[in-house]
Amino acid sequence: MFAAYVTVTSLTIVANAAGAYADFTGHEAVGAIADRLGVPRSWMVRLGALMGAGALGLLAGFAVPALGTAAACGLVLYFLGAIGAHLRVRDHDLAGALTMLALAGVSLVLGVAQHGVW
Repeated sequence: MFAAYVTVTSLTIVANAAGAYADFTGHEAVGAIADRLGVPRSWMVRLGALMGAGALGLLAGFAVPALGTAAACGLVLYFLGAIGAHLRVRDHDLAGALTMLALAGVSLVLGVAQHGVW
């Protein structure tokens, strides 16, 4: 169980750090998605900061499990919001957001299974 927790959580950290980097640098693919969803590009740095904070929280969760649990919860909520933004404009290209939601959700479940809720 511990190996699965570390593996999935590490993958979630890397994926969210990469997403945050793309948001911070204004990567065109991220900008195109924002345009499609009607999200102002000026929000991308703030959204990237949330993803980055989630990645850092998951990383800190290896030492302080409560931080990891809180970060995983926050990322689950973040990606539920992202899916909602896609559905709001009837954009059914949900693969990226669903993948990130699954990673965050599995990290949360495995973390709670490994350490308990708090």
